[in-house]
Amino acid sequence: MFETRNHIDGRWVEGPSTLPDINPSDTREVIGEFAQAGEDQVPEAITAARRAQSQWQWSPPETRYGALMQIGNALMERSAEFGELLSREEGKTLPEGKGEVYRAGQFFTYYAAEVLRRMGDLTDSVRPGVEVLVSREPVGVVAVITPWNFPTALPAWKLAPAIAHGNAVVWKPASLVPASAAALMQIIEDSDLPPGLVNMVLGSGRTVGEALITSPDIDAITFTGSLATGRRIAEAAAVNLTKLQMEMGSKNPLVVVDDADLDTAVSCAVNGSFFSMGQKCTASSRIVVTRGVHDEFVARMQAAMDRLVIGHALEADSQIGPVVDEHQLARNLSYIEIGRGDGAELVCGGEPLERATPGHYMAPALFVGGDNAMRLNREEVFGPLTCVLRADDYDHALALANDTEFGLTSSIITTSLSRATHFRRHSRTGCVMVNLPTSGTDYHVPFGGRKNSSFGPREQGRHAEEFYTQVKTAYVSAGQAG
Repeated sequence: MFETRNHIDGRWVEGPSTLPDINPSDTREVIGEFAQAGEDQVPEAITAARRAQSQWQWSPPETRYGALMQIGNALMERSAEFGELLSREEGKTLPEGKGEVYRAGQFFTYYAAEVLRRMGDLTDSVRPGVEVLVSREPVGVVAVITPWNFPTALPAWKLAPAIAHGNAVVWKPASLVPASAAALMQIIEDSDLPPGLVNMVLGSGRTVGEALITSPDIDAITFTGSLATGRRIAEAAAVNLTKLQMEMGSKNPLVVVDDADLDTAVSCAVNGSFFSMGQKCTASSRIVVTRGVHDEFVARMQAAMDRLVIGHALEADSQIGPVVDEHQLARNLSYIEIGRGDGAELVCGGEPLERATPGHYMAPALFVGGDNAMRLNREEVFGPLTCVLRADDYDHALALANDTEFGLTSSIITTSLSRATHFRRHSRTGCVMVNLPTSGTDYHVPFGGRKNSSFGPREQGRHAEEFYTQVKTAYVSAGQAG
């Protein structure tokens, strides 16, 4: 057990209170006590960030490259150590935890390389003797607000481009995963970044979060979380006209048509719906299956789910760990009853489980016989629950897939190139997969959704510069030739 504090202006500092970090695989284990920042500490962090950013924005590319490479390499080298810590506090299995930390390192090394690839645009003006230079400059001080489900990767894909483009950061991690946040912050502190460029303030959304989003001294806010919280942030940001980037809710459809390879379909459905306990924004929370293969698909899904091993996150044979905490478990179980009450049939799972250690375990749940109007198929559950919807044909399946207020990811399982192409063009989501799970994205290409899933510029890849920079157009007259 260890204690961790907030990190402001290059120093670890106490807060007015602490919060225990409980292992969801074994609730008897307290991983550590973590200081919660007070509302008055947020302006201190912003001031420190502003001071550091005023110098960092002029740093040469090799300086930024070197610091980002230090952080990325350290994360990859220590992925086994920090991956185990992540799995202990968040509940995803050990291979997933190690993989997430390693991937976080790749975000930093990718953006290190991007620093050296950045170029401006020089062109002639429509006026004789005038040249035009279009360049990008940092947006300033960025508030980074991250969720608990990917406690290292999600901060990395926000922090790395922010730093690469010359910004400073005040980062509020989720209260459920402070150990992973502290581990990442320690690696950042050990790099050559100047003190105060990245500040970490732990605390609740009601105090620390509210102080951040309402501050007139924050230039931009990047947030990943619920739609309700995103709307509150948008309201607050509108007062100060703060630049926004938000990733919010989802209800991602996996479409399985009559010509699908059912082995592929079941594998993608189980992976997308239940791995990481369904606690990811890209999870397959609706499975739309055409009638010709519906019954066989459901039978195969049940057989595959019966073989899943749910257990302690650090046990070698565990495929699925516990739910993150008791509140999420209670929410998941409430949706089991909501689904039943609406008339869907629970054909597999959905019950709490007991294991050798006390934890927040439950069996992944599969519903059938539902329709797209049910709450189970409209609202984001963020747990290992999915419902199979029967479609008459491909056109009906596409209509069901698009019938949602969200639009993050979607996938189709088909052996038809023409059908895959049609789905790719007509699915109203920001990310479309073909013969792949709805989850799983790359760090060098844009990520984001449509409708109520996302707001503002895309994350990841080169498209991240749209949020983390602002454009300057300079006109230069060469004067008279002499």
